[in-house]
Amino acid sequence: MDRVSQEATRLRLALSLDSRRRVRGGSFEALADAIRRGADLHIGTEFRHNEHVDTSSDSPEIVRELAEFRTTYLIEDRWSAGIMTLRQPVSLPGAFGPRPSMSFFLYNQDGTQAIARPHLDGASSADATGAAPIDSHPDMPKYHPLDSWDAETNAPSSTFIYDFEHFDFLVRDNWTEVLAHDAGGTVLHGSSDALGDVCGAGGEVKAAVRGLCADLAEPEMDAIDHEVFVQIGSSYYYTEQRLFIGGTHPLPRVRASMPLRYATRAWDFGWLILRTDGRVIRRLCNPYTLRFHDSESRHAIRWFVR
Repeated sequence: MDRVSQEATRLRLALSLDSRRRVRGGSFEALADAIRRGADLHIGTEFRHNEHVDTSSDSPEIVRELAEFRTTYLIEDRWSAGIMTLRQPVSLPGAFGPRPSMSFFLYNQDGTQAIARPHLDGASSADATGAAPIDSHPDMPKYHPLDSWDAETNAPSSTFIYDFEHFDFLVRDNWTEVLAHDAGGTVLHGSSDALGDVCGAGGEVKAAVRGLCADLAEPEMDAIDHEVFVQIGSSYYYTEQRLFIGGTHPLPRVRASMPLRYATRAWDFGWLILRTDGRVIRRLCNPYTLRFHDSESRHAIRWFVR
């Protein structure tokens, strides 16, 4: 790989926060600019084993963590957040958590964190939704819970801050925007031809879907403007119609807010089929019941390739 290619694929620092979540490098603007261009997001942190993993341990060993946030959000074109989409709970140093579930960890640009955990065994009741008591965790002084939701259901969630030694927001900013269209499929700039070329050349595709979570907005309130960025896993190009169709990776949908956070019935997860005529076909899972429902909506979409 030549030097130019190496530079294009390397992670670079867009924003760094210290343990008190003060900016120590980069900027919120630099992170938002990268996310807007479709950049991949990884976040690096550090913590002590006996402060974060096993508080009964006498080991103060520093543990470095690097996690990918495969779904990213840009809210009102200025607030960035990312969500881990493929993580099972891990009990370090060598086990999974006690119950199979998804760990939809969510990090905001200000270091505010959240977790939604739909249990895949479906063993919990789906009835007792709403605010739940907040556990103080006195043995973890660096952990600061902010709220808790649906604790007795199949899909508990909460918002918190953990005082990691630092937060490094790292981006791989090597996507190129090749097409943007409105919700009716009218081209604003670019062409679907570049997406068709990807199908023949083995490239990758990512999409930014505007207003994807608008139907999760609170009743009687307007949805906040937002884009959700998700990678395409399977691509199809109809050469005569010049219609590109992409099946996405799985993603959580979260009611748009600043900071982004989970709450009762303010999130779900699933898969999308995106089309360059603006149609979005959705197969979404109710996290409380694990039942799927198919639906369709229309959205403006920006498309990226690499």
